[in-house]
Amino acid sequence: MRTGGCQCGAVRYEVSAEPLALYICHCLECRKQSASAFGMSLEIPRSGLRLVAGAPKVWTREADSGRKVRCVFCPDCGSRLWHEGDDPEAGFLTVKAGSLDDPVDVSEAIHIWTARKMPGLAIPPGARSFPGEPE
Repeated sequence: MRTGGCQCGAVRYEVSAEPLALYICHCLECRKQSASAFGMSLEIPRSGLRLVAGAPKVWTREADSGRKVRCVFCPDCGSRLWHEGDDPEAGFLTVKAGSLDDPVDVSEAIHIWTARKMPGLAIPPGARSFPGEPE
């Protein structure tokens, strides 16, 4: 069981499912959202996330693929918590890994949108990586 929440503590969640993948995304949207060099998203089955406190808000944006992304965040502090597609039948969502209480192991992370990574940032040798969105 993993737990997490926003920076101010108003919104809390639990993750009961094993992660499907950990992505380190170097796209401009993730860099802006995280105010850092990349964003980290832990892909889990949608059924594995349970809201335990608070009432997050949702902002929807269009991805480069043209699909809609629902961005779930705390209405008090603004911390991004997870992303989900606009298809309610999709079987997964991505928890923003920095919102978890315990750090994730990035040694097996998949780097995506590496064509847009910040200059000077090195991808670890042998890491799975994609210049854009993986197929």
